[in-house]
Amino acid sequence: MGYTVIADLHTHSLASTHAFSSVTELVKAAAEKGLFALAITDHAKTMPGSPGPWHFGALREIPLYYRGVMTVAGIEANVLDFQGNLDVEKQDIPKLDWIIASIHNLGLEGLRDPDVEKCTQLWLQVAKNPKVNVIGHSGDPLFAYDYERVVPEFGAQHKLVEINSHTFSVRKQNVENCRKIAIACKKHGVPVVVNSDAHFETDVGNVKAALKLLEEVDFPEELIVNASQARLRDYLEAHTNIFHNRPN
Repeated sequence: MGYTVIADLHTHSLASTHAFSSVTELVKAAAEKGLFALAITDHAKTMPGSPGPWHFGALREIPLYYRGVMTVAGIEANVLDFQGNLDVEKQDIPKLDWIIASIHNLGLEGLRDPDVEKCTQLWLQVAKNPKVNVIGHSGDPLFAYDYERVVPEFGAQHKLVEINSHTFSVRKQNVENCRKIAIACKKHGVPVVVNSDAHFETDVGNVKAALKLLEEVDFPEELIVNASQARLRDYLEAHTNIFHNRPN
């Protein structure tokens, strides 16, 4: 099908101390690759080496359009427990354009002894959170959930399901579940977003592995939100405050 994306909406700057490029370097890479938009989504506080307490509130100091690229001020939040609570500071929420909710296997007390039903309830609770935009790389077999129950609810609650290209190199055990999630999204007409999860500037926009999987399952291009500038703008206008928070 030859899918392409016009935005990379999950990247990490050196403020996440296991990533190694500045915001300027990430945006420059996006501009050089002709991307329309880039989200800076550093890790929230539970992740070791996460940014300091003023980082997320200050992100909106970056111009909305920088080097010709729409810069989306975001965060990758950690799901803390089976009730779907996240580690985003309340005072930061109104200042952010974009919230990704992800599970990272950090040995959290609230996520001990997972099973499919617990994880299904977890994601159903996250789906109800009106501030969450993206369900991040949710294919971990340790935290597998009932895709047939949950994916339609993601769609009903306007959550974008991420197909994360970084998974194919660092979380290979997740790939088969990523395929199942993509098939469930196709079946239920739930939009996805395809991201690099770049931790260095050269990976910005590198989503080849994720797009290959979508091609293999004959995924509808019209359900890939960041394959179209118009679709992405429509989503941002309907489900975020970016154009109010970040006048240029």
